[in-house]
Amino acid sequence: MSSLDLRRPFTRADAVAAGVDPRVLRTSRFRRLFRGVYVSAAHADEPWLRTAGALALHPPDAFASHHSAARLLGLPVQGAAVEHVSVNRAQDRRSRAGIVCHVAPVGSQVVERQGLRVSAPRQVFRELAGVLSLVDLVVVGDALVRLFPLTAADLLTTFTVGRAGRAAAYVRDGVGSPMETRLRLLIVLAGLPEPVVDHVLWNDAGGARFRLDLAYVPLRVAVEYDGRQHAHDTRQWRHDLRRREWLDAHGWRLVVVTAEGIYRDPVDTLERVRAALAARTTSVPRRLDEGWRGHFPC
Repeated sequence: MSSLDLRRPFTRADAVAAGVDPRVLRTSRFRRLFRGVYVSAAHADEPWLRTAGALALHPPDAFASHHSAARLLGLPVQGAAVEHVSVNRAQDRRSRAGIVCHVAPVGSQVVERQGLRVSAPRQVFRELAGVLSLVDLVVVGDALVRLFPLTAADLLTTFTVGRAGRAAAYVRDGVGSPMETRLRLLIVLAGLPEPVVDHVLWNDAGGARFRLDLAYVPLRVAVEYDGRQHAHDTRQWRHDLRRREWLDAHGWRLVVVTAEGIYRDPVDTLERVRAALAARTTSVPRRLDEGWRGHFPC
């Protein structure tokens, strides 16, 4: 067994070739990841492990793709309990429960993560365009330009048609979190003006005083997502209080939105934003565009 690395997933065939009695694989010393794929039971159950197990069934030039690649790249994708693998030839596909195998387009780009071959960032965006909703795809796009040396303009140049092209048109540089993306898209898809992302307010010395998630700068209206992660942090609470007082003193109207205002009551959120804008300009639509409802069911 010395030639077999038990720290990484291996196939039954690998074990037999290394002189391991296959009956041992059915003991508590090993954990089965997929039919015919095992790993040492002493190995911690890390996120990349099942992906590595799926790849172990395929030729060396196969790579993790779609949701599996997104997770390994640190991109915010939800659901998809199965592993996705792409191969270069149709005959290299392997059928297993819990694995979806794709034939990769010619010229697919690959990078390495956790010692595994995975779809490159732009390639992942192209792959997910076929399976994600518009909003979820923009969430991934905003994360791509936050985490990798890419810009929103890069994605817009690369993707010009179809769902990928439509989503790329909504991607913005500087978005801080997936919920900020969702909040911005809720506003824009309802026909309200698009706010500026990550607006910086400077102090008299030329340093950054505060940052605003979304801002209508000429109107001094800010819209921010509050994830409540600092609800019990006294220092953060004091900072937020001083920030709110400074914004009030300088004529800013702040609209704070929580997760409930996006997932459970988006109508209230939209009306609050519209009212805040309408109080400072006459160019705000009186009625919301109903197109947002197809993207934010409530």
